[in-house]
Amino acid sequence: MVGPGFSNVSENRVVQGRMVTAKKLAELVEDDSVMEAESIEDADRACPDCGGGVLQVGYMPSVTEFVTGWKCQDCDWSETDRN
Repeated sequence: MVGPGFSNVSENRVVQGRMVTAKKLAELVEDDSVMEAESIEDADRACPDCGGGVLQVGYMPSVTEFVTGWKCQDCDWSETDRN
């Protein structure tokens, strides 16, 4: 599924010393595979664990769910908007 906001080609970013795509970033946040991911954005926040930069990505882990996730570029910290 490729629709508005979703892309198979996205800007790569460095996370913990590795270049990652939006889909790979979403998989790091989810700790599992995802169906689709939006492009990566800089989040307006610092990592609560190390103070490093935080990236934001929207993704679909399943056909019925959309999640926004945040991942620190420097350490293992991540979180989602799930309740």
